[in-house]
Amino acid sequence: MLQVAVVLLLVLGAILALVLQERNSSDTEARNRSVAVAESFAHSPGIIPALESPDPTAILQPLTEAARGPAGVDFIVIMNTQGIRYTHPIPSEIGKHFVGTIGPSLAGHVYTESVYGPLGHEVQAIVPVTAPDGKVVGLVSAGLKVNHVTTAGNRQLPVILGAGAAALAVATTGTALVARRLKRQTLGLGPEEMTRMYEHHDAVLHAVREGVVIVGQDGRLLLANDEARELLGLPADAEGRHLGELRDLDPDAAELLLSGRVATDEVLPAGGRLLVVNQRPTDRHGGGMGTVATIRDSTELLALSGKAEVAGNRLALLYEAGVGIGTTLDVVRTAEELARVAVPGLADFVTVDLADPVLQGDEPTGTGKDLRRVTVHGIREDDPFYPRGRLIAFIPSSPQARGFGSGRSQVVPDLSAAPGWQAQDPDWTRQIVDYGVHSLITTPLTARGIILGVANFWRAQKPEPFDDEDLALAEELAARAAVSIDNARRYTREHAMAVTLQRSLLPRALPEQSALGVAHRYLPAQSGVSGDWFDVIPLPGSRVALVVGDVVGHGLHAAATMGRLRTAVHNFSTLDLPPDELLGYLDELVDRIDQEETDSGTGTGVTGATCLYAIYDPVSRLCSIARAGHPAPALLRPDGSVVFPELPIGPPLGAGGGMPFETAQVHLDEGTQIVLYTDGLIEDRTRDFDIGMELLRQALSGRQDRPPEENCQTLLDDLLPARQQDDVALLIAKTRVLGAERVADREVPFDPAAVADIRAWTAAKLDEWGLAELEFSTELILSELVTNAIRYGSPPVRLRLLRDRGLTCEVADGSNTSPHLRYAATTDEGGRGLFLVAQLTKRWGTRYSPQGKIIWAEQSLPPSTTDSDENG
Repeated sequence: MLQVAVVLLLVLGAILALVLQERNSSDTEARNRSVAVAESFAHSPGIIPALESPDPTAILQPLTEAARGPAGVDFIVIMNTQGIRYTHPIPSEIGKHFVGTIGPSLAGHVYTESVYGPLGHEVQAIVPVTAPDGKVVGLVSAGLKVNHVTTAGNRQLPVILGAGAAALAVATTGTALVARRLKRQTLGLGPEEMTRMYEHHDAVLHAVREGVVIVGQDGRLLLANDEARELLGLPADAEGRHLGELRDLDPDAAELLLSGRVATDEVLPAGGRLLVVNQRPTDRHGGGMGTVATIRDSTELLALSGKAEVAGNRLALLYEAGVGIGTTLDVVRTAEELARVAVPGLADFVTVDLADPVLQGDEPTGTGKDLRRVTVHGIREDDPFYPRGRLIAFIPSSPQARGFGSGRSQVVPDLSAAPGWQAQDPDWTRQIVDYGVHSLITTPLTARGIILGVANFWRAQKPEPFDDEDLALAEELAARAAVSIDNARRYTREHAMAVTLQRSLLPRALPEQSALGVAHRYLPAQSGVSGDWFDVIPLPGSRVALVVGDVVGHGLHAAATMGRLRTAVHNFSTLDLPPDELLGYLDELVDRIDQEETDSGTGTGVTGATCLYAIYDPVSRLCSIARAGHPAPALLRPDGSVVFPELPIGPPLGAGGGMPFETAQVHLDEGTQIVLYTDGLIEDRTRDFDIGMELLRQALSGRQDRPPEENCQTLLDDLLPARQQDDVALLIAKTRVLGAERVADREVPFDPAAVADIRAWTAAKLDEWGLAELEFSTELILSELVTNAIRYGSPPVRLRLLRDRGLTCEVADGSNTSPHLRYAATTDEGGRGLFLVAQLTKRWGTRYSPQGKIIWAEQSLPPSTTDSDENG
């Protein structure tokens, strides 16, 4: 009955509150409706013109009367700024003063009030009518009578009372049901029984070895058993306080308990313990009443987690070693990468010692223990170890010698008590111990069964000595590094072999000649040798051939192909062919090489080759040039300007399909520097071909007074990156001129009788040159050559003598018939002329020109004359 009485009082109170609330709501509704209607009229488009008209009432009265009924108000009054009415439901009130307060509305505000007016007790709203310039030009009032508002509220009263009665019935029924259910859930226990049960539950709660914490929705600690107080370090007065106020509570634990989120076996380090927390809301349906958390101590897992962290760090170190060791094919760089990976994860300092042959690409030989230190790296720069580059002779008792000799790792836990290590160098070892280094692991670097050196791991800052796990990690790192070092060693050896082969195929010394002052450079690529080559070939008539070429690709095959092409160019040049014909023969050779290697199944033919062949004549100062896919030469003129002559572009060798090459002739002033190069000089990954050509022009401009040797070095310094990706062959030749004082020529009449005159002319010229010793042999040579030209050739016939490093006699005629050396029988009357020429000269031969052929013969100068020429 008490419960029913309480419920009845609550329902009656609710009914009273609803009645009052309904009355208040009706009054508020009346005021809001009055404001809305008044504002609608005040802001209507025609209100201001109507107010300004001669008779506002005639316009506005019908409108207000027609609108107040549908709008749900009892009156709509429009007035001027003095409060004189223009409209009213009672026509007799029009023209009278408005009953109400108009001051706030004249100031531009909406005002509501309750007044006693012509209609009785009214609730009304006054709204200003504002012109575009912001000036108030009139007022609008709308409202209802109070009895109408009250009547509306009274109409709701039966509904409210009915709802209250229904609520009373529902509450009474619900109270009965709740009481019945509560009695069923408590199994009919009375207060005493319930108290006793609570005491039992409290005893169990504080006796369990698992912490229990209940936190309210406001973050206050509602309950914490004894285990929770101990695990979390809670004070005795913690219950009832906000968790944020408990300073002894671990911040991470406080954050979790205040978050209210669900947690399942969440590991939480707190106060030196490792706690496992489970947290759930107290309301299983998510009502947000608070949370309950259970906490158990898992501190023994802390040690396991520490070991797991160490294992994780070592796995990370091994991963770093996998990606950080062996990034280059350089022995020393690989050793440095090993040291950088191991410091500080495993050791505080790392030194690497390798056998000297390994650095040259060879395998260690003999049983000597002399190792060269290639790497010193650690947490500090002022280390006490032997410096990098020192050759160390380790004594047999040292860990390094034992490890290198046996192939097994050596661990020295305490260096201060290691006499075998200290005997290596007492002063040095004392400095290391005084520095703080206390433990050492020496691990052999073994690959393919070959011991390349040793890696030394030193510990100084970490107090604990190396253990078995450290040894296993050091051996794993050393094994990975050893494979990379061995690969780098083998690459170094193969690279050195390829470079040696390539350099052996290149000219070791340039031949002597007087037409050009020559300087050259050859730089192999860092990543492997290639097929770049150059050559300087003296030709008859004091002419010189300049050659530069490039075989596509890298490695021994490219170098070997380059050697074959260079040999072919030498052979073809002995035929004294024009540049375009020589490139044509070279193109056929490349096609034949490709065909041979394709037929043999090797599949390693010439994938592409370029070549430029130029012949410079110091007498005519003409340079004949032809190129097969090669960049054009640069010409540094005597005035300091740089030009790239326009030359016909021929296809690369082996790719032309039989297309002919063309020769262009360029007239060169004395002192012009001809710059021939391969594409490795101007091309790079970071710049285009045109940019490289422009850089070449800029590097040469204004350097006409510098010798070719200096210009070679300048080009390499200015154009090449620190690590070029391709071979570079560079050849710079400065032109000289064979002056008129060293050249004598004349036309020969096409008559055998002219031979006598030729002899006399030759003797006079040789006397003039101081070569009287050669008069007899030269007269015999010219007599034979001129006679053959008149007998077997065709006019015109010309004779030319050249005095250079030798004396050259040239006889030209208009025939293309080539003479042949033969051995005459004893019964033959002739056929011995060319045989005599061959015996009297150093060399002789024939070359062809567009006008016919030239037969030449070259004699060595007398020693005294040669010396004077060289000194001069």
